Amino acid sequence: MIKKVIEASEAVAIGAKLCKPDVIAVYPITPQTHIPEKIANFVYDGKMDCELVDVESEHSALSACQGAQAAGARTFTATASQGLALMHEVLFATSGLRLPVVMAVANRALSAPINIWNDHQDSISARDSGWIQFYVESAQEALDTMIMAFKVAENKDIMLPAMVCLDGFTLTHVYEPAQIPEQKEVDSFLPPYKPLFTLDPKKPLTMGPIGYPNSYMDFKLQQQQAMQKALTVIKQVQQEFLKRFKRTYGNGLIEAYKTKDADIAVVAMGTICSTTKDVVDELRKKGRKVGLIKIKTFRPFPEADILDATKNLKAIAVLDRNISLGQEGAVYSEIKAVLKDCKTRADSYIVGLGGRDVTPNTIKTAIDKTSKSKNPIKEWLMQ
Repeated sequence: MIKKVIEASEAVAIGAKLCKPDVIAVYPITPQTHIPEKIANFVYDGKMDCELVDVESEHSALSACQGAQAAGARTFTATASQGLALMHEVLFATSGLRLPVVMAVANRALSAPINIWNDHQDSISARDSGWIQFYVESAQEALDTMIMAFKVAENKDIMLPAMVCLDGFTLTHVYEPAQIPEQKEVDSFLPPYKPLFTLDPKKPLTMGPIGYPNSYMDFKLQQQQAMQKALTVIKQVQQEFLKRFKRTYGNGLIEAYKTKDADIAVVAMGTICSTTKDVVDELRKKGRKVGLIKIKTFRPFPEADILDATKNLKAIAVLDRNISLGQEGAVYSEIKAVLKDCKTRADSYIVGLGGRDVTPNTIKTAIDKTSKSKNPIKEWLMQ
């Protein structure tokens, strides 16, 4: 195992390389462009044996992956923001066809006004498309989650596509130390892709035929059941990864940080969690019982794990880097639904839209407000 200081985008590219995809379809869009650029270098330097397809749009990128996956290939792509939005139609088709494509999403705000900086609006807007969604906070976690995402997605009980979401610029362009596994180690962890069904002219079959009212709902039920099974499979894959590579990210669904004796906890996703850990450490030294619940897997949503992690808390401050306009943040909506019959109070804070800094002071403000209030809070923190 080699340890290097690398850009998080390169960590994603290395993770993809170690998984040996057969086809990678790419289209450049800020801030994910460094990922396919690095993959292109691997391919053209002879370090990666795959078909690299340069396409004319993000819609075409995912469509090419969809077709290749249906023919039996392991596939990968990456996108961001408007590119993910352009893929929206194909997101649903890929999941409905039960094709385990893995895609890195460099989270970036959606226009208008045009904005190239980070929030989670793009992937959150795709939450109902039937893709597993992982959110990471470091280069190491991005690399490791790439490997685990393929193993989860390709599990015969799952067969669903997966997104590995990493904050644009805030993480994609940051250089951090990362341990890079040996290829033989990854090969022993992730077996070659063996699809259940493939498009083969020698054995004709139909994929994605019309679903009449008397059958369409049955297909959706199967996807839902696969998502529910993924909750268990993700934990199993994380445990196996820990055993082999000695690294873990909670149980694969959530990561609780100093919550055992906490009264208040922050709930967040992505790089906000790194800043929050520092804030928690600082406030702990001052005698305040605070903690962090990091959501790593947003789809499927880890309801039982959230209930267990929050059962002894007085209140939680949910930091959403997205907004469902006219209502509230998506993470808060999920948390509120989970805690509807619990005594733990959940407060909502919208933060960091369009790349606005989420500073230690922002997080402290949310903790202070939640600590002092007795009634639920819904507020935008514009600091």
